[in-house]
Amino acid sequence: MKAFVRVVEAGSFTKAAETLHMSRASLTQLIQQLEARLRVRLLNRTTRRLNVTADGAVYYERAVRLLSDLDDAETSLPGASTAPKGKLRVDVPSPFARMVLVPALPGFFARYPDIRLDVGASDRMVDLIGENVDCVVRGGEPTEQFLRARHVGDLALKMYAAPDYLAQAGTPSHPRELEDARQHIVGFLSARTGKTYPIEMRRDGEQVDVQGRYLLAIDDGNGYLAAGLAGLGVLWLPDYMARPHVERGELLPLLEDWRIDPMPMYVAFPPNRYVSTRLRVFMDWVAELMARHG
Repeated sequence: MKAFVRVVEAGSFTKAAETLHMSRASLTQLIQQLEARLRVRLLNRTTRRLNVTADGAVYYERAVRLLSDLDDAETSLPGASTAPKGKLRVDVPSPFARMVLVPALPGFFARYPDIRLDVGASDRMVDLIGENVDCVVRGGEPTEQFLRARHVGDLALKMYAAPDYLAQAGTPSHPRELEDARQHIVGFLSARTGKTYPIEMRRDGEQVDVQGRYLLAIDDGNGYLAAGLAGLGVLWLPDYMARPHVERGELLPLLEDWRIDPMPMYVAFPPNRYVSTRLRVFMDWVAELMARHG
């Protein structure tokens, strides 16, 4: 049953076999045995495509629920070990991994010693199903409508710049000055659209949408921060990224009387994949982290 679910989610026997750490022949045999036992065809297989039959689609939905119930049953027996166990594959933004998640992991593993994590640290678009990733932690409203998402917190955003940049370009007194020829922002590129994100700022009923001019736009959070520290332009950062550099005088806050909407943080996961106990406790733990760093 687990093999069948993985084949459906991966869309390929080859990909499913890789993630299950078995040969394609062994996986094919498992599916054939399942179909023989059920006396129905679950998958239509050709050399180029794999499609789920109508019976297979019905069976898949039931199998996902049954596997979820099985996971709960195995961890809820009074006489059994209740500790979540197994491996999770997660992907998180690179600055969040470096500055928040990884430093806190000793506490996570002390609480859940039987969970193993494979962590991808990136700001790229991740194919959760094709890459067999259990969940991603991302900032901003979810754009992939087919994913399920749990809101785990919000990050306050403020504007910052390096002292060397301000000495050359001047300190802006209004967001509209960021459109002037002397001023530059560091652009952050959307992995989905390939365009830079505009910033909406408010004060006393006044609203300004800042697009800004940039010399550099980048799609990685660590690179974005490094560009600001190098004096390449104005940044908008969450507190956890800015705080250590503000304390060392490497960044200065700007326009502190202007408000920027906080960035919502979500844990997103495939809609039909059963939510294991280990995934649930990981999401709860990320929500705890966000409560400390929001």
